[in-house]
Amino acid sequence: MNQTDTTPPASPLGRLAQVITRRQHFRGDASALDTGEQAALARLDPEAPRPHQVGALAHALVLAGIKPDDWQHTTWRRWALLAQGMALAGHDGSARLGTQLAHAAVSESRVTRLLTARGDAFSQQVPRVVRLMASRGVSPNWLELGALILATDHDEARAETLRLRIAGNYYSTTHS
Repeated sequence: MNQTDTTPPASPLGRLAQVITRRQHFRGDASALDTGEQAALARLDPEAPRPHQVGALAHALVLAGIKPDDWQHTTWRRWALLAQGMALAGHDGSARLGTQLAHAAVSESRVTRLLTARGDAFSQQVPRVVRLMASRGVSPNWLELGALILATDHDEARAETLRLRIAGNYYSTTHS
């Protein structure tokens, strides 16, 4: 797992990535998730979270400064999907997601499936791609992937802009 920046990020996605990828400095460190919570997030099923997984996600969101007032039913699955992916693969904000997908040798067909999927199909594609990237030692940029997850099926104009940027970076890297 890669955590490249130690300054507190301004965006909620950056703060959440920092909280989830940060290890406790000592036993009982209240500013970080414990190993049990990190494991619960890595095993989290966004469709049907278990009570301890809900607790781990809630703790991560609170530590990231995401207020409970912002936890709406419609966004809960998205936050769960984000937290699961961050726990599985870490975060690397130093490169664009499309470039990272190319460096992880993710196939064009898989990238196309990710970027054209909507609804439940999109929610199924994200963990597959994230696991593939992690297996190849590449941590995704959660500022971009997280923004896409939060925008898909909610703010399609923003989601489409993000998809085009990701595709552009992917193709420019693979064909250069």
